[in-house]
Amino acid sequence: MAAFQNKKVLVTGAGTGIGFGLCRKFAEAGALVALNDVNPGLAAEAALAINNEIGTVRVHACPFDVADVPGLRAAVKTFTGSFGGLDVAVANAGITNYGDFLTYTPEDFDRLTAVNLKGSYFTAQSAALAMISVNQPGRIIFLSSVTGVQAHRNLSAYGVTKAGIRMMARALALELGPRAITVNAVAAGATITERTLQDDPDYERNWNGVAPNRRTATVDDIAAAVLFLASPEARHITGETLIVDGGWTIYSPLPANHPQVPD
Repeated sequence: MAAFQNKKVLVTGAGTGIGFGLCRKFAEAGALVALNDVNPGLAAEAALAINNEIGTVRVHACPFDVADVPGLRAAVKTFTGSFGGLDVAVANAGITNYGDFLTYTPEDFDRLTAVNLKGSYFTAQSAALAMISVNQPGRIIFLSSVTGVQAHRNLSAYGVTKAGIRMMARALALELGPRAITVNAVAAGATITERTLQDDPDYERNWNGVAPNRRTATVDDIAAAVLFLASPEARHITGETLIVDGGWTIYSPLPANHPQVPD
């Protein structure tokens, strides 16, 4: 995919899961990638794993906490200064904490919104400023979720953050459009990752039966949507949220054996 040859890409929350898969796909396509994770050891390990897999050094560990705005800004400035700009920023970092609404704590709410909303917003701001500083067109992509489209029991606060990210894409697209920067989001449905398999070892089998196309998304399915929105072919798409869920949100049933988390 020559469109990403030597493009500079930042992906947050990429030590494992969807973020890791995104970094691998961008690197395979020739991009220079800043792989962010809050855990420095995990970021270094993930970057090394991808570089070993593709046989060259294209991924660079970039540890910071997206909720720490000064640290975020400093890291983006360092990366863009070292590699000569920024073409694509993917605000993927996010946390999930389950909880019944009536017992949900302010502490959990504050950390959740600090990472999912504040982290995404200021990742986009830092990326946009880097792009504008060198008069460079760019792409900003958020990771939302179908929980921001359809309500889930015990995920009220998380769903609110993911719905907010959809609006964030619309609002920032309006502001950044004149700067030749598009802003979009991908709302992922049920996806097989280390975390979802930890929550439910039968995750794939349980979710295969409820989407219209009878399969559960892989990380590569989500990555394909993100890379499309980052590509030149998506230059006239902005302010949109692409739902990647095999059609699940058409009618949104839960698997019969889906574990209630928390019980």
